[in-house]
Amino acid sequence: MSYQRFAYLYDELMEDAPYDEWLNFVKTSASNHLEDGKRFLDVGCGTGSMTVLLAKEGFEVTGVDLSSDMLMVAKEKAELEKVNLSLFQQDMRELEGLGIYDCVTILCDSLNYILTEKDVKRTFLSAGNHLKTGGLLLFDVHSLHKINEIFIGQTFGSNDEKLSYIWQCYQGELENSVEHDLSFFMQNGERYERYDELHTQRTFSVEDYCNWLRECGFEHLEVSADFKGIEPTEESERILFVARKK
Repeated sequence: MSYQRFAYLYDELMEDAPYDEWLNFVKTSASNHLEDGKRFLDVGCGTGSMTVLLAKEGFEVTGVDLSSDMLMVAKEKAELEKVNLSLFQQDMRELEGLGIYDCVTILCDSLNYILTEKDVKRTFLSAGNHLKTGGLLLFDVHSLHKINEIFIGQTFGSNDEKLSYIWQCYQGELENSVEHDLSFFMQNGERYERYDELHTQRTFSVEDYCNWLRECGFEHLEVSADFKGIEPTEESERILFVARKK
């Protein structure tokens, strides 16, 4: 998947994303389950919003993303915020040569771009290969409810003076998947330029993720919903996992 021009529009789309909640989730999980260690690997880091926040908290952070365009934006953010980041272009299913970390994060529903059971397991194994024994894997995903009841069939939009978009969500070909059809209209002088992107996401049940974690050498420590520290229900929208490498 290539983010192409979308990399430079992503932050506009994510303007209201709960970055503070993700940061609190990471800090709380590390405080509760990680005795020491500050080396973090942020997988699927995108434009680096979370990666920079983690670095500003004093963590030694390496960011990884599949998109070179996203990483260019992340590099610009790190320079602007005056933080040191190591950034690498790699597939989260095939991480290699990045060293050993105390914690691996896959945040902002990045794991939902992994569409098959086989590749989710490959991602877990890949993360585990870069974790010390006892290290943490933290990630979040859209719930089944959010994919099937909130996304599919819905249209979202924004009509800003400089940037407008139409975001339509369709049933994907795979079970519990959604296709996000995005059209952006960006002002360029006296006219608007249009950019189109199609992104597919898929999710699985909490039970599936927990079983696959165990198969890949992890023990799941916590499963919670919607940044509230509560157990997931049928109406939950975001599921958060804390797992430890055995």
